[in-house]
Amino acid sequence: MDQNSPTIETLRARIDEIDDSILRLLNDRSRVVLEVGSLKSGSNLEFHVPGRERQIYERMLRNNRGPFPDDALKNIYREIISACLSLESPMKVAFLGPKATFSHLATKQQFGLSAELVPLKSIPAVFEEVEKGKAQYGVVPVENSTEGVVSHTLDMFVESNLKITGEIMLEVHHDLLSRTGRVEDIRKVYSHPQPIAQCRQWLEGNLPGIPLVDVASTAVAAQIASDDYTSAAIAGELAASLYDLKVVSSRIEDQVNNFTRFLVISRKSCERCGKDKTSVLFAVKDEPGILCRMLEPFAARGINLTKIESRPYKQKAWEYIFFIDFYGHVSDPDVSSAITELKECCQFLKVLGSFPRSL
Repeated sequence: MDQNSPTIETLRARIDEIDDSILRLLNDRSRVVLEVGSLKSGSNLEFHVPGRERQIYERMLRNNRGPFPDDALKNIYREIISACLSLESPMKVAFLGPKATFSHLATKQQFGLSAELVPLKSIPAVFEEVEKGKAQYGVVPVENSTEGVVSHTLDMFVESNLKITGEIMLEVHHDLLSRTGRVEDIRKVYSHPQPIAQCRQWLEGNLPGIPLVDVASTAVAAQIASDDYTSAAIAGELAASLYDLKVVSSRIEDQVNNFTRFLVISRKSCERCGKDKTSVLFAVKDEPGILCRMLEPFAARGINLTKIESRPYKQKAWEYIFFIDFYGHVSDPDVSSAITELKECCQFLKVLGSFPRSL
């Protein structure tokens, strides 16, 4: 070895120096955040601005020259932001529970470990918790790339005045879990109906004839499997860890690109960040060519629609409510005029919110 080459000891000493610098800078950042919080409090401004978070992520990822990986950088800044927000004001977030579900994982991904995460038993309960001000935010599933829309979530927006303030795209992987980890011990498989549907081909090919039992959540399935060695659960890694289960087989979902989209709901709207998405629900009048007319305001202005979904209008038989997502913020002139024009052919229209697009 070259005598001028650094030794392990000198390199470790350099790492210690860098770690000390990181710690000092984290505390410097925290002190500045507290100053910002004080100014916001004095001016009666919102302490949490989702668009600002997106700008931080984008800037850090844009400036990252490696070799530190982008995904790890985003995760680290998620926790830095979460911890700093907790210094300004404790943040309470309700989600469709129980713990160890994919909703729980999505909520942690969005709000970090320093937020107070509250599991609730149903989607209406999450809406109610936020509406009553018991939680600043709620997280609910809205659609899966394989199995489609979560109708209960869309139905809640018809009556609720809550706003969508964010979206979370979670790549979903399903594992088959059991106490023993042996496929020959399995006599029943438990899970939520959605994961069962997303793994149906794998189950038919690898566990033919084994009964599939629907339960309220993947976490409930994992709890059942933890109490019975002849049962297995379809759930995620978090459930395996929480309920001390072994992996019989990993990533058993039928589609490789399996994503679930979650919505963040709040009582307050989001400011424009420049890379926004807007959600609107409406019911159109029953007239010839109405479906074409409702799309014209967006096509004429070059506004990109990313989703369109219809649901039965429960107050009137054989009439439908439409949910659409499109790029842009409600304060953008083109978006505002498109909504105004659309409203002319609607029985009613409600803007559900404009929010930062997921990264």
